[in-house]
Amino acid sequence: MFTREVTEDDIEQICKLTETREELFYCFPRATFPLTVADVRLSIQTRASATVVEKDGHVVAFANFYRWQEGVCSIGNVIVSSDCRGAGVGRYLISYMTKLAFEKYHAETVTVSCFNRNVAGLLFYPKLGFCPYETESRVDYNGDQVALIHFKVEPDAI
Repeated sequence: MFTREVTEDDIEQICKLTETREELFYCFPRATFPLTVADVRLSIQTRASATVVEKDGHVVAFANFYRWQEGVCSIGNVIVSSDCRGAGVGRYLISYMTKLAFEKYHAETVTVSCFNRNVAGLLFYPKLGFCPYETESRVDYNGDQVALIHFKVEPDAI
């Protein structure tokens, strides 16, 4: 298992990482299901450090930074293949992105956000040292109100 920058050849594999409309909402809230090549390309073009985790020759996870300035890096579009969840892939990816934020972008804080219905994510981020600091009201793909919980971590917490 290793991380690397996204290549054009990875895009179709990234599109297949989300299996349901709800999973897609968690990681690409503005996209429509199923995730398209155009959505992934736009994300790569408008964000920084688009990164995949590769295992046995297959892309099994993806993330990037949607903010990477003024001392804050915000990790977004976090997707882990369903068959790799619970196997350390998410921990590996988020640890890599956090280290990249502190070392390459000289971030003072790294943030990540998680919708209230994503119980696995809500339980996962605190295990990596992230602490909740703010909640924001959002609307999901059905027009229902949901909460987006923002987490942060600082270098000394890792």
